[in-house]
Amino acid sequence: MTAVVITGTDTDIGKTIFAAGLTHALQAQYWKPVQAGLDGETDSQTVARLSGAQTLPEAYRLIMPASPHLAAEAEGVEIDPAELHLPHITGPLVVEAAGGLMVPLNRRTLFLDVIATWQAPVILCARTALGTINHSLLSLAALRHASASVLGIAFIGDTNPAVERTICDFGNVPYLGCLPRLAALTPATLTQAFAAHIDLATIRKGLHL
Repeated sequence: MTAVVITGTDTDIGKTIFAAGLTHALQAQYWKPVQAGLDGETDSQTVARLSGAQTLPEAYRLIMPASPHLAAEAEGVEIDPAELHLPHITGPLVVEAAGGLMVPLNRRTLFLDVIATWQAPVILCARTALGTINHSLLSLAALRHASASVLGIAFIGDTNPAVERTICDFGNVPYLGCLPRLAALTPATLTQAFAAHIDLATIRKGLHL
């Protein structure tokens, strides 16, 4: 099995859309270990709709759209990191983390702690908006402090080459491209945009595919 972890500098930046595009491009399966918020389409359902791929069941499905530790506490449960081991499958697996790296899973464990135990390469998704330099470099520093392997950084939004180059230079991380926001988001438009704007060759090489 070849696993790659998709995380972000923040929540609601488009990493689920990126994960869907990558899942389709790699002909992979998809896994969202913790889903917090069940009102409307879940991330797994979004990825299945946009990629046509098989999605694995979440380890935790929590009703409240909040930090996983708060959503779990609202239901009287505690997320056990031991339940979040990577599934054993045949072929590539795209794993989407919840929110940003410092999102708590319980009162002792951050999502970054679990990512570090997986020892799988990480793609960091970042906005191109104001503030992204600080958020991106802090996230890269946190990943490296945890000894996580960073495959590269992918930006989402209106491209800003000067900002993107600054982050890659200071962060010493490969640039994987910038996925634009799509006015009409369909499987076809996502596939076309992903192929045109994301460096799949570098991703495949980093995953030995």
